[in-house]
Amino acid sequence: MTITESDLPGVGKKFEIELGGGEEMVVVIHNTGKREVFRRSDPDADSEKAFEFSDDLARTIGSIIEGAYFQPVEPDTQETTLPGGILLEWYELPPGSPLVGETLESADIGNRTGLAVVAIQRDDEVLDSPGAGTTLREGDTLIGVGTPENCEAFEEILTE
Repeated sequence: MTITESDLPGVGKKFEIELGGGEEMVVVIHNTGKREVFRRSDPDADSEKAFEFSDDLARTIGSIIEGAYFQPVEPDTQETTLPGGILLEWYELPPGSPLVGETLESADIGNRTGLAVVAIQRDDEVLDSPGAGTTLREGDTLIGVGTPENCEAFEEILTE
């Protein structure tokens, strides 16, 4: 998959995304926040406007597509790359993990790995910005932000 980014002076940015079979999706992000999505059936064809979204609606749709609301498959880790190469990952605490029963403070995840735990999904509840006194439980899904190296270091202590 190839993504081409180009500036549109006075307008915003344009992203052209190859979908395969010669088909492309073109996304224009205006400086105002408006988003427009176009479809191009082949490289020589004109683009056809498919959707137009406000900034808030585009962010909500992006979160849905990214999987923030629902994960159809529950792998051990999921990866989303944020600007600057920062990763947003989900980690389920497996049975027997040395982190089970620890608080975020006593586990010292940030200092040990550099990963920041930004939320915990526990059953049907989401604890956003969990405090240092939050106790980690088996089956919790920790949502962490960090570099690939931070994530790798966290994966090592997850099952030490």
